[in-house]
Amino acid sequence: MKRRTAFRAFLAACLLTVTAGACTSERPETLVVLGPWTGPEGKAFEAMLHRLDDGTGKSYTYQGTRSLRETLGAQLEAGDPPDVAILNSIGELVEHARAGHLTPLDRAATARAYPPWAPRLDVDGGRRTYWVPLKVDLKSLVWSKQSGQGKKDRAAHRPEWCVGLASQATSGWPGTDWIEDILLHQAGPATYTRWATGDVHWRDPRVRKAWTTWAELLGKRTKASIDRSLTTPYIGPRGLLDSLEPRCTHEHQGAFVRYVYAHDRVRVDPAAGYLGGRPEHDGAYEVAGDMAAVFSDDPAARGLVDRLSGERARTLWRARAADGLQPFFPDATDPQPTDPTGRRIADILTAKARTLCFDASDVMPPGVRDAFHRAVLQYFGDPTEKRLDKLLAQLDTVRTEAAKDAAPGHLPESGVCAPPGG
Repeated sequence: MKRRTAFRAFLAACLLTVTAGACTSERPETLVVLGPWTGPEGKAFEAMLHRLDDGTGKSYTYQGTRSLRETLGAQLEAGDPPDVAILNSIGELVEHARAGHLTPLDRAATARAYPPWAPRLDVDGGRRTYWVPLKVDLKSLVWSKQSGQGKKDRAAHRPEWCVGLASQATSGWPGTDWIEDILLHQAGPATYTRWATGDVHWRDPRVRKAWTTWAELLGKRTKASIDRSLTTPYIGPRGLLDSLEPRCTHEHQGAFVRYVYAHDRVRVDPAAGYLGGRPEHDGAYEVAGDMAAVFSDDPAARGLVDRLSGERARTLWRARAADGLQPFFPDATDPQPTDPTGRRIADILTAKARTLCFDASDVMPPGVRDAFHRAVLQYFGDPTEKRLDKLLAQLDTVRTEAAKDAAPGHLPESGVCAPPGG
């Protein structure tokens, strides 16, 4: 690896000059953490990271990138992976574990790793924990502008939905969130789990209904409106509410969007009341998470993950994050955001929800997930039955191909949906 090559060069130089006393101290060890946060988020995480003094003299370097999958792939190809990487795709983590890229975690970290965030995985005949959540998010939420009197918007029963589907290489994921959320509330967690893990066909009537329900909720759209949504970033210029033309009143989006509305009068509600689901599934919520996994065999990397998922790191992280960017953590005893909207979301996430189901597309194998993203974009542009039949057939083909490589290391069904707090 590059770091080892540099270290060997350093040792060679030392041997040449040893009589001059050039090697009186060892080279300090630096652990590299690769993660998805940049800008203010990345600065808050890095500030926390640099304060995690473990008394050993180790230092930590954070590499933040919006092209996490591509960066990690290039580093693995070059034989120079980070010590720790933070990923939000369980499907990718399963593949890395199956390929032998990951090192199982220590006992202390595994105590904070439980479904649906970090289920134990069967790989090579052993059942181990390979990742632990650092930061989590609640999906299944609808955001809307409040009136001047703070009452619910008059358009609440007839929403004009904001839609922005662009997200560079992952464009389409806001649409997959819609379909996943609708299926969860119409068909329930059991069907959702079997679909996410590849045991329910894409052409299943329940899955098909989720797609058509999405189209019905969005209503008829002009070509100009469709084109605008396909090219508008999911976050918009400053949130999507009131920023699109024609004016939209409601946005289906996860908890992370609250930072763009930190100083606005915005209402957030559970999405269940908008999706045409069944009342018995109202307590189910879709969630997402950023999980830390060890990509090196250095025991210090496992120790770092243990500290990153501990109370001190979470307290430091919250203290250094700006309003609206304070992270959510998976347990009710963890330090949570202090703003009113953040507190309300944290209460749902850790206590009021009956069932938390991990984002289905992030559970799927990466090839299936990417095909899902593309299919959403195509269906949004042409929401006809003929187009949908073709897209679902294509997705079933991708699913069948992915299933051939699903074992060993297949994610257990119990690892997708679970009660809050494990």
